[in-house]
Amino acid sequence: MAKFIPVEPFDIVIFGGTGDLSRRKLLPALFHRWLDGQIPESSCIVGTARSEMDSKEYRKMAKEACESASGDNWDAKEWTKFEKLIHYVSIDATQEDADWTTLKSFLTLDDDRPCVFYLATSPRLYVQICQALGKAGLSHGNTRVVLEKPIGTDLESAKAINDGVAEVYAERQVFRIDHYLGKETVQNLMVLRFANMLFEPIWSRNYVDHVQITVAEDLGLEGRADYYDKSGALRDMVQNHMLQLLCLTAMEPPNQLEDDDVRTEKIKVLNALTPITGEAAKKQTVRGQYKAGVKDGKPVKGYLEELSSETVSSTETFVAIKANIDNWRWAGVPFYLRTGKRMSHRHSDIIIQFKPTPHSLFGEGYESANRLVIRLQPDEGVRLFVQIKEPGPGGLRVKSLPLNLSYAESFTVRYPDAYERLLMDVVRGNLSLFMRKDEVEAAWTWVDGLIEAWEQSGEPPEAYSAGSDGPLAAAMMMDRDGRAWWEGS
Repeated sequence: MAKFIPVEPFDIVIFGGTGDLSRRKLLPALFHRWLDGQIPESSCIVGTARSEMDSKEYRKMAKEACESASGDNWDAKEWTKFEKLIHYVSIDATQEDADWTTLKSFLTLDDDRPCVFYLATSPRLYVQICQALGKAGLSHGNTRVVLEKPIGTDLESAKAINDGVAEVYAERQVFRIDHYLGKETVQNLMVLRFANMLFEPIWSRNYVDHVQITVAEDLGLEGRADYYDKSGALRDMVQNHMLQLLCLTAMEPPNQLEDDDVRTEKIKVLNALTPITGEAAKKQTVRGQYKAGVKDGKPVKGYLEELSSETVSSTETFVAIKANIDNWRWAGVPFYLRTGKRMSHRHSDIIIQFKPTPHSLFGEGYESANRLVIRLQPDEGVRLFVQIKEPGPGGLRVKSLPLNLSYAESFTVRYPDAYERLLMDVVRGNLSLFMRKDEVEAAWTWVDGLIEAWEQSGEPPEAYSAGSDGPLAAAMMMDRDGRAWWEGS
């Protein structure tokens, strides 16, 4: 049975409180933490936006969002208790004459009580909102600010956001959230490595052949056309989610699980990434863009058809990268990163492919290498593929089968989703799963070099059919190395 430790009473203000993120993730996450007894009844939740409405109307919107997210687990009785925590204030934080009096009236503003400002807004508003909060006297004591990705669109813009926020809030007050780091299996990666003597001694170039990290989506733009066409897969997924997964996979053991111990080890990995520039980008990267295809037996539009504009776009919807980490542990071990939209099926995996046995005792035609598969979604779990004898007479027949840890089968209790866990970490002041300023900037430094190489080449993305596993060039990149993408279920 999962044990949920209550947090201390807190205040949280959600800027963009009527937006998609608030309705789909933040409000349901807070309600679910209430249901599990983690949120004290003296806490306060304030939604803010420019929309004119009162608290009664906002609670109605929040109820619809939470009921939809809860499905069969909806608890109407508990909602009547929870909604008493919810309030709404109409405010445009970017206006000089904004009235902060009403908002402040809901906040305790005690140095012993956490006050969280969650910026579920466009990143271009982060600095303005933080500066407005500072002028309103809402930046001192136990206040915290949460920034959603993306932090900028390149190194320069990321620095501008970080520096602007730093004028108001100290680094210990800034929580740069990446929801992937809140997933159970992502956190379990550290436990798997550092709590099991079985794995840590072999987690290096001595025994690992290569690593694959895949985040495949089966959906298209889904109403995000304007944002996505300016971003693309590299900025939207690789710079944050995928590099974070790479860091957790490759980092050295931290001295402790304290905030900066973990983040410092991740920084070391980012700084050790070999830059991919010039001609290297042609050999080590693949860009793709989906065209019309078939998904689940139904025709689906191509990327260009989904755009609201009629202009031709060269934005990539698929990226594959062969990355190298230039340090003692990982020298010579390639890390293959792959992400794309409109893929054959939705899945996110980290694959640790071990080296084959040095000598084949059982003849040719069987796989002798172990493989550790860490599935992040949709069905979270860990599988270790080992070789066993196939039952029956007639000689030794070797078969690769998994030792399987399924979260759904092993833990029958509902466990918190990523936002639930990370929101409670913000309240606790635990920064270990949030990105530090220099972490964000180190990631952008590496990504910017890749973007520049692509721009210099001028080559358009390779087309791939919607519902496929991406461009042929991605498979060929692996094939040249004598390897293949893991497509197991």
